[in-house]
Amino acid sequence: MFKKILIANRGEIACRVMKTAKKMGIKTVAVYSEADKEARHVQMADEAVCIGPAPSRESYLVMDRIIQACKDTGAQAVHPGYGFLSENEQFARRCEEEGIVFIGPKYQSIAAMGDKIASKKLALEAKVNTIPGFNEAIEKPEDAVKIAQGIGYPVMIKASAGGGGKGLRVAFNDKEAFEGFTACRTEALNSFGDDRVFIEKFVEGPRHIEIQVLGDSHGNVVYLGERDCSIQRRHQKVIEEAPSPFIDPATRKAMGEQAVALAKAVNYQSAGTVEFVVGKDKSFYFLEMNTRLQVEHPVTEGITGLDLVEQMIRVAAGEKLAFKQEDIKLNGWSMECRINADDPFRNFLPSTGRLVKYRPPAAVDGVRVDTGVYEGGEIPMYYDSMIAKLIVHGKDRAEAIEKMRAALNDFVIRGIHSNIPFQAALLQHPRFVSGDFTTGFIAEEYPEGFKKDSVQPSDPKRLAALAAFMRYRYLEHIKMIDGQLAGHEMTIAKKFVVVTGARVGSSDGAQEVPIRVELKDGVYSVFIDEHDGITRYDIVSNWRPGQICLHATINGSNKITAQVERKGVKYVLVLDGAHYECMVLSPLGAELQRRMLVKVPPDTSKLVMSPMPGLLTNISVKVGDSVTAGQKLAAIEAMKMENTLVAAQDGVVAQICANVGESLAVDQLIIRFE
Repeated sequence: MFKKILIANRGEIACRVMKTAKKMGIKTVAVYSEADKEARHVQMADEAVCIGPAPSRESYLVMDRIIQACKDTGAQAVHPGYGFLSENEQFARRCEEEGIVFIGPKYQSIAAMGDKIASKKLALEAKVNTIPGFNEAIEKPEDAVKIAQGIGYPVMIKASAGGGGKGLRVAFNDKEAFEGFTACRTEALNSFGDDRVFIEKFVEGPRHIEIQVLGDSHGNVVYLGERDCSIQRRHQKVIEEAPSPFIDPATRKAMGEQAVALAKAVNYQSAGTVEFVVGKDKSFYFLEMNTRLQVEHPVTEGITGLDLVEQMIRVAAGEKLAFKQEDIKLNGWSMECRINADDPFRNFLPSTGRLVKYRPPAAVDGVRVDTGVYEGGEIPMYYDSMIAKLIVHGKDRAEAIEKMRAALNDFVIRGIHSNIPFQAALLQHPRFVSGDFTTGFIAEEYPEGFKKDSVQPSDPKRLAALAAFMRYRYLEHIKMIDGQLAGHEMTIAKKFVVVTGARVGSSDGAQEVPIRVELKDGVYSVFIDEHDGITRYDIVSNWRPGQICLHATINGSNKITAQVERKGVKYVLVLDGAHYECMVLSPLGAELQRRMLVKVPPDTSKLVMSPMPGLLTNISVKVGDSVTAGQKLAAIEAMKMENTLVAAQDGVVAQICANVGESLAVDQLIIRFE
């Protein structure tokens, strides 16, 4: 067994590998860029080596520096994690040539599976299902119809040079195949100057399901069940689970055996993933093989009890797998949410900066948090947006969903935005709860994007009652202040009015909810008076003003955790992804509030402001230029992505307010129009 390994990665996955290495008694070496010198993975390691400036192409992607760091520290092996150099055959080969063990598959396996055409050919030879199709250019619509009949409807007619949805048609019969072929050719020629068109099977109701495989250097390969990764946004996985709510044991066995056959065909030695697209009729077809550890590997660990990082290290050290296929038993249900530093209410734009507060839920009762950050640390703009992975395990899917909801409600992140509200909304969506979803789920359910009112509170009155409880607790806190004039001590009123709606910033009209609060034996009884009767909420909680998480038991059995905040006279509560904002006033205060003018937001229609923190890399216009709607104005780089800002309307540039190379804050002014 190795005495020392180097982790050629950063963030969450570097910390994850170190955790297992330490458990195995192996010393660890971290590598880091100048931007990561204070990072958690650097603090966790036994040794750390700086390998260059912040951009990954000058640090984490420089093979020579990583190999030199191995030699300088005496590391016998390298774990590449995922991303960066993890699927780089040249890096795997260089390590081998330098006498350093690459903790992953052999470079020949990486090369074979990295080439999409070669991997499909290998899959066919290994008798793995591949999407039926005709991959030569088709000349006539009549030929297209014959080919489509041979493949079986529905089929997808695709332009060879297609992209962005252009040059693509789905045909369900001969007429649609004939017409679709002609339309595709014309569109492809006009859009790409290339009229070559091919046809492949269209998979209806597709799911993205992958099989985890594990092989050793002694010819043994096993599969460890499947993961359902169909909940995706723009091809990026959002929630993963194991097993899949869709796959039956017979399909699992067939997919697993084909994945093993493919792994054996390339002499696969390590953990790897064979990805399939699965149709609504449970037909499945090979997509690609990922020759590395996957981001979502913890859900497989949850249902098998195996530590995949440990298995990778043992295989790399030459050990045999200590189990056979029949020993693999799937236990319960596991689910993972990727917690990312992006703002779901601003079309998921990156959010960088300092983690003012970072308190993940406690890792108890089947809850696990894999993270590479800490409170007070920075989320830099140079790398991907992952903050943490939240993983739960339950006896069945319903329990796993319930645990995940509770854990998300308890996950505190302040200082930057995160996608937690979006994750919480998905977890209570009826289609997700029923397991009835495909890869198109998010696009279908949120076609206009995710807004604060995309998810509504299941019980708005309960949130109004909690806001009144918070107000009462604040007043109790004030009452404890020393030095009150004898005989004129503060008394707490029992009647309040909760005001929601337009006057506190939401889009709907203002609403007033009359409320009465009574305290007896530690129970705060909140009565909501309405025309159809009185609703009562008995709240038991030791929440104190200033605490972010409000844990409460309502009406004896309903336990909830809401994230709460007081902003001036407003109270903000977030529960299960629903955002509730209100004011809690006295009856007189509510009367005066009705007479207040509503503040009109400033007109920003002639301003171009930065939608995210990032580096201003380009300004495409100058003062005096006339621009038209849709014209490129500027580009901002954040988290490995370039974001283009375009003009919303026609206009003339009056002023450039920022300089190329400047680091921008959210809403910082870039361009002003006349």
